[in-house]
Order: sequence, then structure tokens, then C-alpha cells
Amino acid sequence: MKIERIIPNGISLLSLLFGLIAIIKSVEKDFFWAPIFIVLACIADSCDGRAARALAKWKGLPPSGSEFGKEMDSLCDLGSFGVAPAIMIYLYGLQDLGLIGQLIAGVYASCGCLRLARFNCNTGTVSGYFQGMPIPAGACCLASYVFSGLTYGPWICAAFTFVVGLILYSNVKFPDFKGHGNPLYKLPVIIGLVLGAAILYSKPSAYLFAGMFTYTAIGVINYLYCAMTGKD
Repeated sequence: MKIERIIPNGISLLSLLFGLIAIIKSVEKDFFWAPIFIVLACIADSCDGRAARALAKWKGLPPSGSEFGKEMDSLCDLGSFGVAPAIMIYLYGLQDLGLIGQLIAGVYASCGCLRLARFNCNTGTVSGYFQGMPIPAGACCLASYVFSGLTYGPWICAAFTFVVGLILYSNVKFPDFKGHGNPLYKLPVIIGLVLGAAILYSKPSAYLFAGMFTYTAIGVINYLYCAMTGKD
């Protein structure tokens, strides 16, 4: 196998390894390191595509990645950002709900799987934005909740997990900062910032969760604002 494939695929496998360690840490009830390893998986995931493009440019090859690499990336993403966060959030805040908590965690993982499959099918038609929240961002939402030590109760945790899962497979347009998706309007941004500030005020140590919540809220509110006002 050539170097332009070995390195990017190796980085994808590293992301999967971090996701596996996050599962093990969750089972061990180590809710400090479990979310950290999910974030490390996100960092690794953000590097595999960049490495592939850089190596292709270095060797004078077309910038598009191989089909093998794309499929492998999605499979690793499902493990690290679909299954690992679902297990972590269940063991952290949903166990008291029994079967309901298990189903809620399953909904998140299932929506993540659907989101990845749709992304692979729509790579040639959707550009300039993410259709639904990217699955690494969804994983970071759950990871930041756990890392911040928030204990709003199992039902609040269940509702949060369920909603994040639905947003993954929604039609909400999150900007990818490379194209021209729905522009961000002032009112949704202000509302999202106020909600994030309220969380930060109530628990300053939850700054990571407040940031992820703000990102998610702005995307959803902006989408609803565009739908209600007819703006695009």
C-alpha cells in the first residue's frame, strides 16, 4: 500500500482506537478520560482528510480521496462518534431509565449512522453546508456534557441525547465555512449566545458544554428563522 493511503487510513484507525478507549473508560466509570478520548478522536478525524490531500498534492495526484478511504473514514466515525458517545452517555446519565435509556442511546447511534450514510450519498449534491449537524460535533455535545459533570437528571439527559440525535439526521444547515449555505442572521445568533451565556452563568465550569450548546442552538434557531421568514 502506498504512503498516500497508509498515513490517512492510519489516522482514521487512530480515531477509531480513541473511540474504543472512550468506551472502555466509560465502562470503568472514568468520566474524565472517556470524553477526552472522544475529543481526541475528533482531532484525529479532522486530520485524515487533510493528510490525504496534502500527500496527494505532494505526489502530484488528484486531490479526491479513494473510495476505500471514504468508506473506512465513515466506519471509524460510526464507532468513535456514534457508538462510543451513546455508550458513554448511557452509563453516565441514562442508566436509571433502564430500557428507555438504552433506547435513547440507541436512537442517537442510529441517527448518527443514518447521517453518515446520507452524507456519503450526497457528497456530489450538497456543498457549502452540512446537512444536519456533523457527527463529530454531536459526539462533542455529549462529551462536553459528561466532561462538565452536569447532572440535570436522567430525563433531561435523555431529552438532550434524543434531540442531538435528531439534529444529526435533520435538514438543519450548519455552515462548513467553505461555501455558501444559509447565512447566519443576527437574531438567531443573539438568542443562541444568550442561551449559552445562561448555561455558563449557572455553571462556569461547563464552558465546553456551553460552547457546544451555543453552536447547536444557533444552527437550529437559524434554520427555523429562515423557514419562518422565507429567507435563504
